[in-house]
Amino acid sequence: MSKHLDALETRDPQQRERALMQALPQLIADAQCARGWARILQGVEARAVDSRAALAQLPVTRKSDLKQLQQQDPPFGGLTTTDARHLRRVFMSPGPIFDPEGHGADWWRFARPMAALGLREGHLVQNCFSYHFTPAAFMAEGGAARLGCAVIPAGIGQTEMQVQAIAGLRPDAYVGTPSFLKIIIEKANELGADISSMRRALVGAEALPPSLRNWLQDNGVPHVLQMYGSADIGNIAYETASDGEVHPGMVLDEELVLEIVRPGTGDPVAEGEVGEVVVTSFNPDYPLVRFGTGDLSAILPGVSPCGRTNTRIRGWMGRADQTTKVRAMFVHPSQVAEIARRHPQLRKARLVVSGEMGNDVMTLLCEVDTPSAVDVPALVESIREVTKLRGEVKLLAPGTLPNDGRVIEDARKYE
Repeated sequence: MSKHLDALETRDPQQRERALMQALPQLIADAQCARGWARILQGVEARAVDSRAALAQLPVTRKSDLKQLQQQDPPFGGLTTTDARHLRRVFMSPGPIFDPEGHGADWWRFARPMAALGLREGHLVQNCFSYHFTPAAFMAEGGAARLGCAVIPAGIGQTEMQVQAIAGLRPDAYVGTPSFLKIIIEKANELGADISSMRRALVGAEALPPSLRNWLQDNGVPHVLQMYGSADIGNIAYETASDGEVHPGMVLDEELVLEIVRPGTGDPVAEGEVGEVVVTSFNPDYPLVRFGTGDLSAILPGVSPCGRTNTRIRGWMGRADQTTKVRAMFVHPSQVAEIARRHPQLRKARLVVSGEMGNDVMTLLCEVDTPSAVDVPALVESIREVTKLRGEVKLLAPGTLPNDGRVIEDARKYE
């Protein structure tokens, strides 16, 4: 039995890249058939978008834009190519933001992370993602169906019943949030119930700190992997393991193009630099072209020891939207990017807001190769013009600023 879902996962990386780039023009053409994408991609010649460089010239549509887009053109902002009443399901996430699900098998591409956990035909899964309004539970359902796994549709809550189901039905794996798995294990210990059949867990929707993973492993679930996804895209990337060892990073799904861009812009950053996760998804019902997730991550160099050859990311590293209020004015990452564009001598810039509440101080920290080449008064004036606020400038040597994706840092004292 193969440890991989299919041969796509072990392709030569150049072969995968060629296939994705060859598919891009048709994706753009299909997307332009939807009203919303026709507006966003107006004037774009689909045939010309056949490389990462060409893709990077297209606008980024961010998750934070969806609510307004959907209000203007309900229910999905004109971004779906399948009519709402011909979908399988329609979900409502907080906001509200509406999310579609089409009729295709494993529509959310959840089988890959489940297969990486070791799930195969004949396994039984306790699905503890919510079945109420949001799509996570149905993502897991689709992946399980593709693999041939039976599902206990447990949902969330009713902890004692969860324990009874595990003790009575003996599932092989848990799917859900890591914090709820901890609650179930604690309840089982309290009741003296045997839930030892459940040796595997695929967790997501919240962070999995090392301390919690270790706790779960020490309390009867030795195989714990996490995946990273969203209600718009489905599975984006997932952890893998070999011989019980979890490998660094998360492997990207096979049907996505990933870019990491500087927050507030659509500009791809160098490999290894932290930035916003931007995804292009080849979904026939809901094509997404340069969709900004609002999450921070970075590309890990090299190939995973598990044998999967796709790009790896470092996982979820925080939020890219660092909008901060300074002296009653909002300052956005895009404004910091605009200042940097006006002054090409800047290699990297970070706006730090310090001081105490009511006495804010803005300082633009700038990495530069040659300090004498920087016109500091002009830079100060650019800060004022772009943000409508006064700011100071501090020049730094290259490599001084941390690689954490922060463009705006709020260092004020609130006490």
